[in-house]
Parts: sequence; structure tokens; C-alpha cells
Amino acid sequence: MASKSPQHINLNEDLDWIKLREETGSAFPETTKEKMMRKIKENPLVPIGCLATASALGFGLYNFRTGNRRMSQMMMRARIIAQGFTVAALVVGVVMTYNKKD
Repeated sequence: MASKSPQHINLNEDLDWIKLREETGSAFPETTKEKMMRKIKENPLVPIGCLATASALGFGLYNFRTGNRRMSQMMMRARIIAQGFTVAALVVGVVMTYNKKD
């Protein structure tokens, strides 16, 4: 086996994206947690709808497992309503974001 010599790396050409980030002022990109918190602050109804949907689903499945059919049906209907609320909150958030950019 022949030993290959290491290739010369031109850092100025290979790391242009770092210069671009420094020029635009975003040297440190937003972390996942920061992005999530920003999105929650922009549209707080979506996480509320997601929690309501998950709660109704969990409680409905629990009642289905224990044999309480009436409550299970009510919770599945509540889940559908909560999902509708979540979708409506998403649409309102998108429209509000779109209107802010104009």
C-alpha cells in the first residue's frame, strides 16, 4: 500500500459559509430549544391544542381499556374537537405571520 500525502485544504474557500454567517450577524444559529420557545411565544394556542388533544386521547384510551364505553366515546369526540382547534390555531398563526411580513 502506498501512503498518500494529505491534501492541502484552503480554509478561505472551504469555510465561506462561516464568513457569510459573521457578515449577516448570525454567528451562532438558534438552538432547538430557543426555536421552540420562539414558536410557542408566536402562537401559544398550538401547544395548548396539542396538550388538549393528547389528554383527550390518553383519557379516552384509558376508559376504553377499563370498559367505560360512554366516557371513551365522549373523549374521542373531545379529541376531534381539540384537533380541530389545533388546526385552526395553526392556520391563524400562519395567516398572522404572513400578514406581519407585508
